[in-house]
Amino acid sequence: MHFTEFSEITPAKVEALKARIVRLGIDLRIIEEQFVRGGGKGGQKINKTSNAVLLKYPPLSLIVRCQRERKRSLNRFIALRELVDEIEVRISPETSERLKEIARLRKRKANKRQKARNATQSE
Repeated sequence: MHFTEFSEITPAKVEALKARIVRLGIDLRIIEEQFVRGGGKGGQKINKTSNAVLLKYPPLSLIVRCQRERKRSLNRFIALRELVDEIEVRISPETSERLKEIARLRKRKANKRQKARNATQSE
């Protein structure tokens, strides 16, 4: 997998992803990449072209499929970013931004529940 096809993505995002890949020690040669036919919304273009990206990372048995955009190159970048997120969650959960975001949302929901309970008890 090479970073040459990411022309639509800002260079800062590509560099940030490269830095995460190096920090986690991910070997891009291990990642298996397939382009499969898409489906769903988007009309004939989505259904006839192979723009959905399927990435497999055999060491951790991870599979990521992405078809968010109509362009293959964007889907490729998004799928790689999601795969790196999943690998980071498995390898080093203490540094994972995704886990921090989930924890923050859980805390916010717990606070809302507590406020709702306190409001019903005071009535």
